Amino acid sequence: MSLLVHTRDDLARARGALPGRVAVVPTMGALHEGHRANFRRARESADAVIATVFVNPLQFGPGEDLDRYPRTLDADVAVCEEAGVDLVFAPAESELYPHGRDGLTTVHAGPDGDLLEGASRPGFFTGVLTVVAKLFHLTRPDVACFGEKDFQQLALVRRMVRDLDFGIEIVPVATVREADGLAKSSRNVYLSEAERAAAQAIPHAIRAAQGSPDPLAAAEKVLAAEPGLAVDYAVVRAGDLGEAPASGPARLLIAAKAGTTRLIDNAAVTIGDPDA
Repeated sequence: MSLLVHTRDDLARARGALPGRVAVVPTMGALHEGHRANFRRARESADAVIATVFVNPLQFGPGEDLDRYPRTLDADVAVCEEAGVDLVFAPAESELYPHGRDGLTTVHAGPDGDLLEGASRPGFFTGVLTVVAKLFHLTRPDVACFGEKDFQQLALVRRMVRDLDFGIEIVPVATVREADGLAKSSRNVYLSEAERAAAQAIPHAIRAAQGSPDPLAAAEKVLAAEPGLAVDYAVVRAGDLGEAPASGPARLLIAAKAGTTRLIDNAAVTIGDPDA
């Protein structure tokens, strides 16, 4: 059964009792099958698993959905217990940021943190990397598992761990999709029936891109044909977020709004003829 703790002191005591290699899965709660996949991968990678549940205010900008973000701790703990998580750390904001947010020392993501999601949501990745760094220090993991659905986040966490010498193995977990192809997300519950129908253009665009030697053009054609979807960006970049190669493996990244709900997705693609 998962042990739920809320304070740094209780976390430190419980963490000290965990055996062997420890994996952490940072979450903001509202757990779904995508998180379960992360927990399964963490269990495969370590002897014990910690889940963190914290809705991080630093990564929400003005007008974003901090207040309405779902908070379902009892259900989240039940999911963790079912998944075999050993320890759940669910701190209050005052526990994680005991000196407040004003003047807080933060972790800047570098130039790639200002691209894509960072361009659309200024300061977002500073908030993400700051809380992830704090959670890494508090949980002291050997391994951390992150879903590929948030691919830019995954790439930037990898870079932070490398550049700041955290000594933690970052393990990617494949995106989990719903039956209609939409990537699992806690924000999917906000979609109306019509908005969800429009959102189908995103997985359709991914499938078209994966079958084309020009993946960006193929994706853009599908997205442009759906009037109910407001596309923020659709780009192809290298796996480390660098410029896309002239040919070979790359990553398609998409962000769009269906109604007021912002959705992101991505997938591996190949530029050019893979058999050439």
